[in-house]
Amino acid sequence: MDYTNIKEKMEKTISVLSEKFSEVRAGRANPAILNKVKIDYYGTPTPINQVAGVSVPEARLIVIQPWDASVLKEIEKAILASDIGINPNNDGKVIRLAFPELNEERRKEIVKDIKKMAEEAKVAVRAIRRDGIDEAKAKQKNSEMTEDELKVAEDEIQKITDKYVEEIDKVLEQKEKEIMSI
Repeated sequence: MDYTNIKEKMEKTISVLSEKFSEVRAGRANPAILNKVKIDYYGTPTPINQVAGVSVPEARLIVIQPWDASVLKEIEKAILASDIGINPNNDGKVIRLAFPELNEERRKEIVKDIKKMAEEAKVAVRAIRRDGIDEAKAKQKNSEMTEDELKVAEDEIQKITDKYVEEIDKVLEQKEKEIMSI
């Protein structure tokens, strides 16, 4: 049995989790939180990083400098409408996003949220495992594999699953350390 498809799906799950983690506001300025924020640029929804330079001059500050000054108000509106929870400071040339210091309570809340995200990723990995095992059982039913081969396939799928669940735990632990050490 070929396990490539199962591995690819599980890797995709982990990359989605990592992407979600990069968008989590952890007290440090991270331009990735703007990835989902789009502005209406001449009738087209456009990501901010395609209409402006986004830089992080300090640990808790993001500076957005639009290449076309006419979109400054649009960017400000889009940030206010998004759920990133930071008020933009517009000085007429650039927009500054100042990240407040995180208190202990807020950090614990964020850790709880990322644990929930990690658990959802584990559930997704287990669903992929279940689909793989169901596929193997169907092949065995259709006499495409023996019962022994089915047992080997189930064991192999379980090993792959364990590996990816462990990887999710590592990614979670890393993000948790990052949040608690800020």
